[in-house]
Parts: sequence; C-alpha cells; structure tokens
Amino acid sequence: MTSAVSRRQMMALAGAAALAGGAAPAGESLDALARRKGVRFGTAVGLGETRGNSFDDPAFRALIAHECGLIVAENEHKWYVLRPSADSYDFGPADRLAAFAAERGLGLRGHTLLWSRDEFSAKWLAAHDFGPRPRAAAERMLVEHIRAVTARYPQVDSWDVVNETIDPATGELRDTILGRQIGPEIVEIAFHEAKAAAPKARLIYNDYMNFGDEEAVHRKGVLKLLERLKARGVPIDALGVQGHIGGGVDSTPVERFTAADQRDWRAFLDEVRGMGLDLLITEFDVNCRAMPADLARRDAEVAALGGDFLGMMLDYRELKQVLVWGLADGASWLQGTTPRADGLPKRPTPYDDRLRSKPLREAMAAAFRAAPERTAWA
Repeated sequence: MTSAVSRRQMMALAGAAALAGGAAPAGESLDALARRKGVRFGTAVGLGETRGNSFDDPAFRALIAHECGLIVAENEHKWYVLRPSADSYDFGPADRLAAFAAERGLGLRGHTLLWSRDEFSAKWLAAHDFGPRPRAAAERMLVEHIRAVTARYPQVDSWDVVNETIDPATGELRDTILGRQIGPEIVEIAFHEAKAAAPKARLIYNDYMNFGDEEAVHRKGVLKLLERLKARGVPIDALGVQGHIGGGVDSTPVERFTAADQRDWRAFLDEVRGMGLDLLITEFDVNCRAMPADLARRDAEVAALGGDFLGMMLDYRELKQVLVWGLADGASWLQGTTPRADGLPKRPTPYDDRLRSKPLREAMAAAFRAAPERTAWA
C-alpha cells in the first residue's frame, strides 16, 4: 500500500489536474477498475432533497451510470419511507430507483430490512398498539415486512438485513420498540426470514464501527454479535463496514489513521474474516469538517485519508464491494450534518457539486489498481 506521504504528494498533483480539467475522467470507470480485482463499485442514490446534485439531473444520472456497477437506495428501502402506516406500503420511490438500475444494467443492493434506531423509524411505530400478545404481533409485523419488501425487489443481490443494532456506548443491543416486544432474538429472526424470502441474496449485518481507541467498545460489541449469530447457525454472509471516516459525525479532531489505528483495525477485520464472513464497504465518505478551508489542501487531506483507508480494506480479499454514500458533494448527507465552523460546504465524495472529479476519485482509482485480485461474488 502506498505510504501516506507519497500518496499526499500524488494527490496534490492529481488535485491540480482535476481542478484544471474540470471534467469527469474519460477513461475506465471506478467500477471497471474494481472489477478487474473481483470487486464491485457503486453509490447510494436518494430521491429526497439535496444541496446541489439531484437524481432528476440527467448529467448526474449519467455520471452514476458511467462510474458505478451497482447502486443502493439511500433511504427509499427504510421503514419510514416504505411504511406510511402499519397497514400500508409506498413503494413508489424505491420502484423508481429499481427501474433506473434495471434500465442501466446496474446491480441493486437493499438497505435496510431492520434499522435498529427508533429515532429513524416510522413515526407511527412509537404509538402502535401491539395488542394483548405484543411479541407475536411485533414478530408478525417484522416477518410480513421482510417478505413484502424482498418479494417486491427480487433483483436485489444483497440486503443489509439489520442495520446499526449495537449501541456504541455499551457494545450491547440497542433498546428499540420492536426489540422490546420481540426480545434480543429479533436479529436472528430477521436473518432467518430474509434467507427464506430471498434465498439467492447475500445477507449483511451493517454498522458504523470505526477505527480508533474511542471505537473499541463498538467494535467489540459487533464482534460479540457476529460470534453469536455464527454460533447459532444464522444465515449471515458478510459484515458491512459503513466507512464514514474523516472527522466523525460528532467529533472535531481530524482522523489520521495512525499506525496504532491500523493495527487495531486489522485485528478487528481479522476476527471478522476468521468467522468466514466477507466484507463490504457500504457507505464510504470522508468528513472534512475539521480540515483546512483551502480547497487544494482539504481535497489532498481527504484523498490521503480516504486512499489509506480504502487501500487497507482492499488488502483483504474478503472485501467484495465498495459503495460511496453519495457520488457527488451536493448529494452527500454530510452537507446537512454537523456543519463546518466556517460554514463552507463539505467535500466528502469523489466528485464536487459541479460533477468535476476530485483527488479522492484518483485515490480510489489508485487503491483499486493496487488491490490484490480475489474471487468476485457471482
């Protein structure tokens, strides 16, 4: 893997070329580079309000189709979008993305069948009456949801079955509305039902555990959950590593991915692959919240950190997919989350809001070129 120093030098040159050229690369796509090594590349796509890059823009859709081999709905498969009430579904937004994927020959990921965060769940769920037999009613609701959604989208080749169920502060399962009714076995039920309903899809546990000492409890909790699932014969294929790096969402220091960070992160990944699980990067971006205001310096730091992280992840032949959580800056969720102190827009993705490639794009391309080959998912 290229050293941080040499990568920073390389990114500075790449950044100057990108800013001077102001255009998307005319050569091989990121997905084509990734596929040479048995990896697929893609992006999250959302239909909600953005700060500059809308799915309704034909140029943005063309960029997605050029660079990517698969997409994932940013929010359109989540309960609060799909389920306006306990007894109804709204598949319209998700159908639109599924149709786009089919028209452009793109693979489709599913995110997520169960998001264990009450604050991001359907609002009606908080006041829902589960009746005299709440466990049975809640389990029936979960099972019916999984069956309905997977049946609607048979083209989905991998599902984030359960998302973010580990509390990073305690390392234990989060306390949620559905979890209180069903019990901790809610995770096992979700995976077994997903396997029965979508037997050809890969089934993923997805979470945002990260490197660094402050993330140790989170990592330990995720390992504990995975060990439990494997010991109980639960059909799980891979761990989804979200890959939101940079300054963190709630913290201000810039992450550096130090030698100690890399050692601890590799130890975590080694435990995961020791369980026979594959890996995905499901939501990659680099939060530049605390990085310099100067665009050239900031883009170079984003590219250096992103390239180092992606390069290490790609060292693992178990890594099968890499997806960014937004292909262009205007589509990034980070624009509306923990803003920079100077009020400047963030630059966390491979393309700026004018769809011009940035140094992060070249850092990602370089990481794919340097990656070892592996057997791709069929």
